[in-house]
Amino acid sequence: MALSLPNLYTKGDAYGIKYLEIKTKPSQLNLSFSCREGAKAALSTRSSSIDVPRQWYNLVADLPIKPPPPLHPKTFQPIKPEDLSPLFCDGLIKQEASVDQFIDIPEEVLDVYSLWRPTPLIRAKRLEKLLDTPARIYYKYEGGSPAGSHKPNSAVPQAWYNKMEGVKNVVTETGAGQWGSALSFACSLFHINCEVWQVRASFDQKPYRRMMMQTWGAKVHPSPSDLTEAGRIILQMDPSSPGSLGIAISEAVEVAATNPDTKYCLGSVLNHVLLHQTVIGEECIKQMGDFGETPDVIIGCTGGGSNFAGLAFPFIREKLKGKMNPLIRAVEPAACPSFTKGVYAYDYGDTAGMTPLMKMHTLGHDFIPDPIHAGGLRYHGMAPLISHVYELGFMEAISIPQTECFKGAIQFARSEGLIPAPEPTHAIAATIREALRCKETGESKVILMAMCGHGHFDLSSYDKYLQGSMVDLTFSEEKIKASLAKIPQRVS
Repeated sequence: MALSLPNLYTKGDAYGIKYLEIKTKPSQLNLSFSCREGAKAALSTRSSSIDVPRQWYNLVADLPIKPPPPLHPKTFQPIKPEDLSPLFCDGLIKQEASVDQFIDIPEEVLDVYSLWRPTPLIRAKRLEKLLDTPARIYYKYEGGSPAGSHKPNSAVPQAWYNKMEGVKNVVTETGAGQWGSALSFACSLFHINCEVWQVRASFDQKPYRRMMMQTWGAKVHPSPSDLTEAGRIILQMDPSSPGSLGIAISEAVEVAATNPDTKYCLGSVLNHVLLHQTVIGEECIKQMGDFGETPDVIIGCTGGGSNFAGLAFPFIREKLKGKMNPLIRAVEPAACPSFTKGVYAYDYGDTAGMTPLMKMHTLGHDFIPDPIHAGGLRYHGMAPLISHVYELGFMEAISIPQTECFKGAIQFARSEGLIPAPEPTHAIAATIREALRCKETGESKVILMAMCGHGHFDLSSYDKYLQGSMVDLTFSEEKIKASLAKIPQRVS
């Protein structure tokens, strides 16, 4: 069928295949139309359509040295599956301890994934032009999910496994609200009651996240609250406490542990959560192939680490196979630097010391970070599996203050159009640093960045930056020393 469009004409190639060619200069249009598979892919800003992965990838299976086991908080002995049953459903406990390389994704979960997956891999050509860099920048965008972030990748399977085991109620914590809104969304699909403890600083800063959770049927409490013993103890010590993810975890875990009809869901840190997020990296490997590219540098923000692991772990597998050798860089807030200022030790995952002890990079379980705008990164520890990978030398970590992050976010928004959530602004700032280094050296590196969510409900943070009232909050060395001193000393 012939087409008559401005700036387009039909042409036959040497094989007799008809295709459309663009008269407009590619630099002006940034699009390519072709009936030949893979033709002119380099001109496109987006990867072609791929299938949603049908399996999650478990990095533990391929590591040369297995990670240290979690320990029981009372006995300090390696945790047994039955020790976790008061908190988690059996399906998730099995995944937490699994050493299988791949785990099949249930069809019901795949059906929900199809609402937004596969997510796009986009070349940031306009940002490249703005920075005048020879680097080629790509970002994997997870903001198109119903909750606006990567978090539903784990919220959906967690809700489904609980539903399959007859669980009626689940509880959780959330910082900025991305995880809480994702679990609220997932529970609404599977008709499970959801209760969320949201860190007080974010509860006050981000009311629209709370409204999202309530719209999907969840109950939301500011943390610390007077509804739990853990919350009441914190409020007695500091009635104006801004809260922390560690405190919110304590409150949610307390409710789950004391109610037999209730299970706990976690949005990051644990192995099964990181496992679910690997759909990001599995898609991205194929999409990078569509572009004919192999990443030289992979960058992602880290709080608990689920978004970073989701992108990086499948690439680490390829690195272990010798198929590629990217530099993998985690970026954390300067005000909550568990990688760059913490210690690698066994510590509790929550403030009250109710969770298993996990060997991780930690600032101490009762460390309460200043209320930076990237609320989802205000966690005292790093995922144990990511910490282990870091110790093995497969990645590196840096910290960046929030004003530099928001400066980068403004550059990104004004070139690429998308307004990032405060969390991925850390990855953007680190990407800009790397791209500017390439400008100095003349290297045309391929930079792959994790863009884990949009900032539509974080505009008050942008307003503070644009009005010049945002400041760089930092940690106190004395505060960290005091917190680290409370790490359990009976385990190494």
